[in-house]
Amino acid sequence: MRRVVIGATAVSMALSIAACGKAGDDDNDSGSSGSDNKSIGLLLPDSVTTRYEKFDRPFFEAKVKELCDDCDVQYANAAADPAKQAQQMSSMVTKGVKVIVVSAQDSAAIKSSIQSAVDKGVKVIAYDRLAQGPVSAYVSFDNVKVGQLQGEALLASLGDKATPKAKVVMINGDDADPNAGQFKAGAHKALDGKVDIAYEQSGLWKDTVAAQKMSAAITQLGAKNIAGVYSANDGMAGGIANTLKGAKISGIPLTGQDAELAGIQRIVAGTQSSTVYKAFKPQADAAAQLAVNLLEGKDIKSLATSEVTSGSGDKVPAQLLTPVSVTKANINDTVIKDNLYTVADICTAEYAAACKAAGLQ
Repeated sequence: MRRVVIGATAVSMALSIAACGKAGDDDNDSGSSGSDNKSIGLLLPDSVTTRYEKFDRPFFEAKVKELCDDCDVQYANAAADPAKQAQQMSSMVTKGVKVIVVSAQDSAAIKSSIQSAVDKGVKVIAYDRLAQGPVSAYVSFDNVKVGQLQGEALLASLGDKATPKAKVVMINGDDADPNAGQFKAGAHKALDGKVDIAYEQSGLWKDTVAAQKMSAAITQLGAKNIAGVYSANDGMAGGIANTLKGAKISGIPLTGQDAELAGIQRIVAGTQSSTVYKAFKPQADAAAQLAVNLLEGKDIKSLATSEVTSGSGDKVPAQLLTPVSVTKANINDTVIKDNLYTVADICTAEYAAACKAAGLQ
C-alpha cells in the first residue's frame, strides 16, 4: 500500500510540474498559444453601416483562406462602442492572435490598445480608418478624394443653380473618425466659394441624428431656401431623405457614400442624387494580403507604396485605393458590373417603374 501511495504522489508531482511549466510558457508569450499560431484578428467598428458585415468581413475571410488555408480569422464587432473594441483587441492579444486588422470606432481611443498589442509582438493594420498608434500599415481609399467627389457630384446635380448664394446643408460624419474630417475637407475643397454652406453639423454616422440635424436646418433656413444637402454617407442620407419628404422638399440634390443598396435605390427613385462607391472587395483583399504577409514575416513595401501621417504623428505605410462617384447614369457600369448587386436586388417591386425609366432591366 505504501508503494502505491508513493507512486501516485510521484505521478501527481510530475503532472503539477508539467502544468506549471506550461503555464510559464503561456505567461512568457503574453497569452500567445505558441509561435505556430496562425490567427489573424478582424475588428470592425459597427453593425449599423451595412458594408462591414455584408461585404468587408466575408471578403476578408475568403481572401485570407485563399492565401493561407491553415490561417484562422478571429472576428469581433464593436457595435459602435470604443470601450468594447478595446476589450476585443485585448482579448485577441490574450488568445495569441499575431496580426490584428482594426477599423477603429474611435481612432484616438484605440491608441493605447494598439500600443499594448504591439508591445506584445502583435502587428496591427488600420483598416478603412487611420487609427492612432504604432500600426504597421493602413488600407483605405483616398478619403479627401471621396469628399471631393461628393462635393463635385452635388455641384453637378445643382447645375446652373450652383451659385455663391445657393444655400447648402452639410451633415458630416463622426468627428471621432479621422475619415470624417478628410471627407469634410474634400467636400469643402469642391464646394467653398461655389455655394453657401449655410448649415453644417455632425450626424455621428447615425440616420436618426442626421434626420434631427436636417430638421433643425429646415427650421433655421426655411424649406424653400435649401438648394441641396451634403450627407457624408448613405446611412445618414436615409434619415435626411425621410426628413426632406416629411417637409415636402423634393427635387434637390442629396449626396451619400458607401454605395449601400438603399442608397442606390434612392438614386434610382430620385430621392438621392449620388453616392461614392469604394469597392469593398479590393480593399478587403488588400488588407488580407498585408495581414498574411506580416504573419509570415514577408515584406509589405510592394503593397503599401504610399505613406500617411496619423493623428498621433506616426508615419504609416499605406495602400490607398481609388473611389468612384455613382449617379443614376453609371449604376450599370459600377455596382452592377462588379456584382455588388444584381438588377433584381435593386429593382424590387417598389422600384420597378423607376428602374425601367433608368434603363435597369
